[in-house]
Amino acid sequence: MSGAVLVAIAASIGNLLQGWDNATIAGAVLYIKKEFSLETQPLIEGLIVAMSLIGATVITTFSGAVADAVGRRPLLIASSVLYFVSGLVMLWAPNVYVLLLARLIDGFGIGLAVTLVPLYISETAPTDIRGLLNTLPQFSGSGGMFLSYCMVFTMSLMPQPDWRIMLGVLSIPSLMYFALTVFYLPESPRWLVSKGRMAEAKRVLQGLRGREDVSGEMALLVEGLGVGKDTHFEEYIIGPDDELADDGLAPDEEKLKLYGAEEGVSWIARPVRGGGQSALGSALGLMSRHGSMVSQGKSLVDPLVTLFGSVHEKMPEVMGSMRSTLFPNFGSMFSVAEQQQAKADWDAESHRDDEDYASDHGADDIEDSLNSPLISRQATSVEGKEIAAPHGSIMGGVGRSSSMQGGEAVSSMGIGGGWQLAWKWTEREGADGQKEGGFQRIYLHEEGVSGDRRGSILSMPGGDIPPGGEYIQAAALVSQPALYSKDLIEQQLAGPAMVHPSEAVAKGTKWAELFEPGVKHALFVGIGLQILQQFAGINGVLYYTPQILEQAGVGVLLSNIGLSSSSASILISALTTLLMLPSIGIAMRLMDMSGRRFLLLSTIPVLIVALAVLVLVNVLDVGTMVHAALSTISVIIYFCFFVMGFGPIPNILCAEIFPTSVRGICIAICALTFWIGDIIVTYTLPVMLNAIGLAGVFGIYAIVCILAFVFVYMKVPETKGMPLEVITEFFSVGAKQGKEATD
Repeated sequence: MSGAVLVAIAASIGNLLQGWDNATIAGAVLYIKKEFSLETQPLIEGLIVAMSLIGATVITTFSGAVADAVGRRPLLIASSVLYFVSGLVMLWAPNVYVLLLARLIDGFGIGLAVTLVPLYISETAPTDIRGLLNTLPQFSGSGGMFLSYCMVFTMSLMPQPDWRIMLGVLSIPSLMYFALTVFYLPESPRWLVSKGRMAEAKRVLQGLRGREDVSGEMALLVEGLGVGKDTHFEEYIIGPDDELADDGLAPDEEKLKLYGAEEGVSWIARPVRGGGQSALGSALGLMSRHGSMVSQGKSLVDPLVTLFGSVHEKMPEVMGSMRSTLFPNFGSMFSVAEQQQAKADWDAESHRDDEDYASDHGADDIEDSLNSPLISRQATSVEGKEIAAPHGSIMGGVGRSSSMQGGEAVSSMGIGGGWQLAWKWTEREGADGQKEGGFQRIYLHEEGVSGDRRGSILSMPGGDIPPGGEYIQAAALVSQPALYSKDLIEQQLAGPAMVHPSEAVAKGTKWAELFEPGVKHALFVGIGLQILQQFAGINGVLYYTPQILEQAGVGVLLSNIGLSSSSASILISALTTLLMLPSIGIAMRLMDMSGRRFLLLSTIPVLIVALAVLVLVNVLDVGTMVHAALSTISVIIYFCFFVMGFGPIPNILCAEIFPTSVRGICIAICALTFWIGDIIVTYTLPVMLNAIGLAGVFGIYAIVCILAFVFVYMKVPETKGMPLEVITEFFSVGAKQGKEATD
């Protein structure tokens, strides 16, 4: 994991530079307005600060589509170059107009970094620590602010502080960022797979994961190219072959036999007809009832939230003993990867000579694609029936990675977070005598079976488990694979046929995908979170902090030790920023343990209380000392809990909930909402202060936080520990079933 961690740290330097710039301009503007006599030109003074916001908003409009077209890494490189150039221009800046141009260029760099760093980290991070790594941008941004405030404070103690040097220093860390983006950061493997560059994607994954065998994750990335195609839900009871043997039981033509990598290790998976016994199955069952429940006013929580929540239900205690017996081998059931030897073993019939078949790496990539999710037309006899044999390390070795019972062949592997990626080939004789079936992808989730539910499962059709046997229950989302070609299977009747990823690649962004139910639902969640985050009051509290701390006597104390008002203001801001860092560290620890939704629902009520206290102390006459003490404590609590939840989580979720094919453009839409909201809040704050006063402003922020809590509770799902491709599949399935239920 060290490769992925170091890559995330390097990428988050872009956010460090953003925080550095924000803090630097806050201190430097005190000296800029003196040199250019801007005391009587508040518009120009405001533009100097706001120009970076304008630049970030403009560049964000284009960044998503460009990132989907040319990749994530080139735009990170461009961001570092823009940071560097803006620093040099600000260092020179002979007049205020050149300074405004430099601030605009700086905003371009900020916009690219804020939009792409969370996206990049999500696409490179392992599932189990994705939340932790994606909190790094928040930590880096606050850390950059603190370091910058320290630098500006030190320079403010000089007889003649030079604001040009304050701003121009940005070029030094941006050079380091440029070197890292060019020579160290790889391209996102998910983006590479989406463009059919399989060999390069595999090499990147091997470097990020620190191991040679990345076939399981490669298969997952390829399956991410297609979402929600004819998806349905199935449930299985899985146990060792001897546990589910047919001793005394009627034969079941629908059971599956699964083979592990070790010799003699196998399992039987028996479908549970009727479903609804697993947590995931029960949640999916709610979808069908959602329409009537809404009409009766009984359903408040989005069924999609329940669907995601079912995945995170705790395993029953009974699973502890099972893991010591069944699970050590159960994991290997999905470790069926077996290195195929040479290119010569590839069935010549499946080799196509045209250049379009290979990715942009030519012959080398064709050979490497033997370890990619390709299916050859080689037919292998299993129990007298002809099926297509899996070919390549992802699908495992023929004969040991799959078998067929009752006309079904299955091969699978672990993809993290308790999920398995599996495929099966079904072939049955239809009513008209014609053979029918298809190649299917399965996202399989292991679920425990508690003692009180065991009896109900045993009594179900397909639930005939020998008493005392060790088994697990598994829920699955079954759908058409991303690379499955109906046209090919019509041409080649020997078995399933799949196309090379390079042939399945979309040429540019598929704008129509933005209107898919799952994508629209995810956009609603992402945009809603970004709007509520901006109107939750962080800018207002930041604006008011120096005044609050001055009322608490901090300013007087600092003046008594010989600091000027400007130096005291900068030091106060530095101390405020320093308080955020331990809180962000706690959030990093909890992000993948407690989860995103839990942190939001736990921290937003604290924000409401802190804002309510600020309202009360500004409405009631509580005395100067009490007012100062309560205000200071409320501001500190607000900052600490904001950066634990509402600060990083909207960006984390927005980087997780969209399909690979449109992830860039969707995140750009959410980021654009962020910047527009930032501009609105920043420039309406003075007007609101004059119109309704400080108590009224904080009252509005408290109301927004209440609305945010309701929105999170009803609409925001928990995504911790789930592969990105499974998350997008859930959004697609949930949105479609919810829509069907309400029609």
